[in-house]
Amino acid sequence: MTNLGIRTVAVLGGTGPQGRGLARRFAAAGLPVVLGSRNAERAQAAAKELASATGGQVEGAANHEAARIGEIVIVAVPWEGHGELLSELAPVLAGKLVVDCVNPLGFDGKGAFAHRVPEGSAAEQAAALLPESRVVAAFHHVSAALLDDPTVEFVDGDVLVLGDDRDATELVQQLAATIPGMRGIYGGRLRNSHQVEAFTANLISINRRYRAHAGLRVTDI
Repeated sequence: MTNLGIRTVAVLGGTGPQGRGLARRFAAAGLPVVLGSRNAERAQAAAKELASATGGQVEGAANHEAARIGEIVIVAVPWEGHGELLSELAPVLAGKLVVDCVNPLGFDGKGAFAHRVPEGSAAEQAAALLPESRVVAAFHHVSAALLDDPTVEFVDGDVLVLGDDRDATELVQQLAATIPGMRGIYGGRLRNSHQVEAFTANLISINRRYRAHAGLRVTDI
C-alpha cells in the first residue's frame, strides 16, 4: 500500500465551493495546501482565511503556480474551463498525480443533466490532455456545503476512486480517508468514470427534493 505521508495538495479552482471545501478538510488534516485560482490575490485572501480557521498550512497562488508546487493536484474548476486549463498546464503537471473531480453537468428548467463528453468523461479528457500525468477520478459526490462547513466534524460518505494506476488510486483512497467520516473506495478503471460523474445529477435532484446534502455509502465493505 502506498503511503500518503505529508504531501502538498494543490487545488485548482480552490476558491470555488468544492475546491475550497476540500482544501479546508485537507488543511485541517495537517496536509500543506495550495489554493489555486485564476486570480492570485483572490486565492491568497481565501488561503489566509482557511489557514486561520483550520490552523493548517495554506497558501494561495495562481493556478499555474499552484500546479507547480503541488505534489497531488486536484482539479476542481468549472467544466467550461476544464479542457483549456489542463491544456495550458500539461507541461507543469507532467509526472504528477492529478485528481479530477469535475462533473460535466448542465442545468435547465428540468434540473441537472450530464453533458456528453467526446473523450467519455471529464477524467478521460484530463488523461488525454495530460499524457505524462497519473490521472485519477475522485471526490465527485461529496457535498461542497458540508465540506466547507466548520461545524460539520464528520462528513458521512464514501468517495469512489477510479483510475488505471493502482498506486495512484490507493494514494487517493488514503487522501479521502484523511477527512473524518469518509472512505476512499476503488470504483474501477478510468473508463468507468462517466457514470460516476453523471450520477452527480441524480444526487442534485435528491438534494433538491429532500432539502438534503446526500452522498454515497457503499455497503458490505
